[in-house]
Amino acid sequence: MAGVQTAVALREEGWPGAITLIGAEPHPPYDRPPLSKAVLLGTAEGSAYDVDFAGLGVELQLGREVTGVHPEEHRVDTVTGPLHYDHLVIATGAEPIALPGSADLPGVHLLRTLDDAERLRPVLANRHDIVVVGAGWIGAEFATAAREAGCTVTVVEAAELPLAGALPPEVAVFMAGWYLDSGAELVTGAHVAAVEEGGVRLADGRRLRADAVVVGIGARPATGWLKGSGVELAADGSVKADERLRASAPDVYAVGDCASFPSARYGRRLLVHHWDNALQGPRTVAANLVGFQQPRFAGLAYDPVPYFWSEQFGRFVQYAGDHGGADEVLWRGDPSGAAWTVLWLREGVLVALLAVGRPRDLAQGRKLIESGAAIDRTAAVDPSVALKSAVL
Repeated sequence: MAGVQTAVALREEGWPGAITLIGAEPHPPYDRPPLSKAVLLGTAEGSAYDVDFAGLGVELQLGREVTGVHPEEHRVDTVTGPLHYDHLVIATGAEPIALPGSADLPGVHLLRTLDDAERLRPVLANRHDIVVVGAGWIGAEFATAAREAGCTVTVVEAAELPLAGALPPEVAVFMAGWYLDSGAELVTGAHVAAVEEGGVRLADGRRLRADAVVVGIGARPATGWLKGSGVELAADGSVKADERLRASAPDVYAVGDCASFPSARYGRRLLVHHWDNALQGPRTVAANLVGFQQPRFAGLAYDPVPYFWSEQFGRFVQYAGDHGGADEVLWRGDPSGAAWTVLWLREGVLVALLAVGRPRDLAQGRKLIESGAAIDRTAAVDPSVALKSAVL
């Protein structure tokens, strides 16, 4: 998505030169969120972007994997030969982390690409018994689709709660019950020792029957091909972009899941693996690429309020901001109910919120975060008061 949006945004900004969009997959560029539900359940055949690339003057080179870059020569290497560039935008996204020892085992699946989703469709259509490894966002979304298809689903999570890496325990604890309500079994504090024929063996000796195993234990930036190139990577493997999304090498930019950026808003470097980041970042890159051709252009900084959503177990979950530096938590509504919101403050200022079934809270709260608004705590915890009114 980040690559497509960069190409489109460049034309919208008035970029006059040639644009080449290179992708390793053979499919026309597509959107990923539908893969975890619509494509899996067979209600959509794909999610290709409705973009007239030829009309925009964008050359698509599909099925062409890039294997290296030589910034000093303004050249990338691909499986079918080199290409030279004036400016390079790296938008290689992230790749799923495989379960150790499970590579190439029959019946073990990842879910990241259209081909992954197509391989999993018959698993759901045939109502197989499925073990999902990982109770993060992708594990929850896949488990939701599998239950809708009538599959027996067991979700195994190494942590004591779902979404342990994304949300604090006092919030995640209320999401554990969603699995039981949907008819899925959630097994926490459990490590997978091995994937065996017909099932999964846990470290404590338990064996879980499975016709298929779906692994959703996280993703890492797809930047291995950049090692030795001189393009600096952060400790998490992301391209270490600056506030204008420029990489360390001249004329190289990076956007989307493969890039981290310094946030003045949150006082630290952020790596955001979500759809909205792959939409917003390209607009900044395009504005800078076009703007830097003009005299006295200072550059446009990228410092968004991170945002994402997830549909799981009949609930619409949205999150905005970054709660890492918060010093106070406010609850808005009953977290055991169908609709509620959590607010995180830092020195009285709203810095993040999680909204379950309350999209208006999210929309209003996101604007409050952007404006750096201080919150009236009494009004904020009253779900009958509009969040936009809970401002000091």
